[in-house]
Amino acid sequence: MSNSLPVAIQVYSLRDLLENTPENFKSVMQQVKSMSYDGIELAGLYGLEPGYIKEVLDEVGLVPISAHVPFNEMMDDLDKVIADYSIIGVRFLVMPYMADQYRPGVSPEGFQSFLPLLNEVGKKIHDAGMTFLYHNHDFEFVRLPGGQWGYDAMFDAIPHDYLMSELDTCWCDVATGEAPEFIRKYTGRIPVVHLKDYIKKGDVKNMYKLIGIDAEEDDKETGYFGFRPVGFGQMLWEPILETSLAAGTKWVVVEQDEHYEMDPLEAARRSREYLRILGW
Repeated sequence: MSNSLPVAIQVYSLRDLLENTPENFKSVMQQVKSMSYDGIELAGLYGLEPGYIKEVLDEVGLVPISAHVPFNEMMDDLDKVIADYSIIGVRFLVMPYMADQYRPGVSPEGFQSFLPLLNEVGKKIHDAGMTFLYHNHDFEFVRLPGGQWGYDAMFDAIPHDYLMSELDTCWCDVATGEAPEFIRKYTGRIPVVHLKDYIKKGDVKNMYKLIGIDAEEDDKETGYFGFRPVGFGQMLWEPILETSLAAGTKWVVVEQDEHYEMDPLEAARRSREYLRILGW
C-alpha cells in the first residue's frame, strides 16, 4: 500500500483570484500544478463553460476530483448540476453547508425533514454514476436526545451508496477534538478528507464571520479564531493522514477559508510544502 494519497486543493481557497477575473482560471491552475498539487475540488464555475474547464484541466494536468455545490442549487436543477460536472469529469458532488433550519441543534424537526431530501439527491447522483458527499462544519456535532452525534445520525439514515463523508478535519476538531477517530469510524465511506488548519484561543462566539456568514457582533468576544496553511496551526497532522490511508480514503483536499494578509497562492504553496515534508 502507498504511504501517501494524491493531494488536491479546494478552489474556494483561491476564489479571490477568480471571482471577478475568471479569465485567470488557466493561469491559476498552472500555478497550482507547479506546486505539485494533483487535483482540484471546484466551488462554482465562475461563469465559465464546463467544456472549457475540462479542456484547461486536461491541458494543465489536474484531476477535477470533486465539486462543492450549494444544496439549493441541487434541489433546483439537479439534472443540470450532474450534466455540467459530468462534462468536467468530476467523481464526487459535495454538499458544502447545512442551512440553519436543517441543523440538528437548531431544529430537530427540520433535521428529520432534511434527511429524505438528502436521500433523494444522493440516489439520483448515484444513479448517474457519481457519488454524493457531505462536507461538515461544527454544528453537525451536537448530541441528540439518545446521545448520538447528529453527524452520525445523518449517515445512519441514508444508505451507504447514497451518501458518503468528506470530513472537514478542522471543524470536526473544533467540535470534538476527535478528527482521526471520525475518519476511522467512516472507514470505507470517506473517499475524501479535507485538510484545514486553524488557531483557536479563548471563547470565540462567532467563527462563521470568517467564512462570510453574517451574524451579530458580540461585544463580549474575548477569543481568537483564524485559519492557517496546513502545518501552521494547531492541528496534529500525522494521525489524520495515517488514519486517512487506513480508512480507504482516495484523496485529501487542502482548504483555507481565509488568508488575511497572505497571498492565497502563497498559503497554498505553504500547505503543499508542509505535506511534502511529511512525505505527501
